[in-house]
Amino acid sequence: MEVSLVIKQRLEELHLEQRDLAIAANVTESYISQLLTRKKLPPASNRTDIYSKMEKLLKLPSGKISKLADHERKEELKRNLGEPATPLLAEVRELILGKCAPDKEKQVRAIFEKQPFGELERLVVQKLLDVVKAVAKEELESENWLRLVARLVGRSYEQMRVIVLEFLDTDVFNVSVQDCDSFLDPLIESWDINLGTFAMEVVLNRRLAPGHPKKFEFVEKEAERSEEEPGFARFLRDRVLSGDATKEEIAFLKRLRFNGKRPTPLYYYRELQNLRDPLHFRDASRSSIRNSSRGRK
Repeated sequence: MEVSLVIKQRLEELHLEQRDLAIAANVTESYISQLLTRKKLPPASNRTDIYSKMEKLLKLPSGKISKLADHERKEELKRNLGEPATPLLAEVRELILGKCAPDKEKQVRAIFEKQPFGELERLVVQKLLDVVKAVAKEELESENWLRLVARLVGRSYEQMRVIVLEFLDTDVFNVSVQDCDSFLDPLIESWDINLGTFAMEVVLNRRLAPGHPKKFEFVEKEAERSEEEPGFARFLRDRVLSGDATKEEIAFLKRLRFNGKRPTPLYYYRELQNLRDPLHFRDASRSSIRNSSRGRK
């Protein structure tokens, strides 16, 4: 059953109006109307706080509406999977570029224009959304914060709550001018990107989001094996063989690669002893002293 039908049915059974639901959820009556007429897709349950408020008013089991909403969203996603992504609106792109570090803006703009909504543009927009959404989600229950932002963008408290809920539900493919005017513009002071490593730094408006700049690094890492070596697993279970192994030693043994061969638990035990044997390793400090002594001769 759809979210709108469940809500309508309970409103009728309890002799309640849409206005009552809007007040309970701290949103506008217009927002409730759009949900019930299916002009808006129900927001994802992990990005909103309205479902618990609705369920309480409508005397529904906890999680009832949120589960229906998530199911409805999944079905909508299946229908939309085949549709091609549309480029950013010109106003959205200009605002994002306007926040870019001055020494990078020209270069980034050229890439954006050469590859409309390409990898770099999607990466930048996604990271900016991630940062601002984190702030908005954290402050959703803060009436003072919502009223402060509402004053900055010329909205009422209830309207601002609706805008936050809708913003938390948006994605990189559906960023609107309203999202920019209400959140990206007032919250983001500037952003910078290293075009060699794609590391990003986002500086937030300290009045609205106190704290240090947000940094994102992209580090190449070796893929972890999905399966543990059977011999290694048996080695760990055998306390006689592995009982005194430290976390560092176990981590070292786990990283060993064998190109298709299957080592036994005894192999890991012997490898552990080799790792501990001082004869197998040189003292780094002594080695450097010997090398420096040779250099003076």
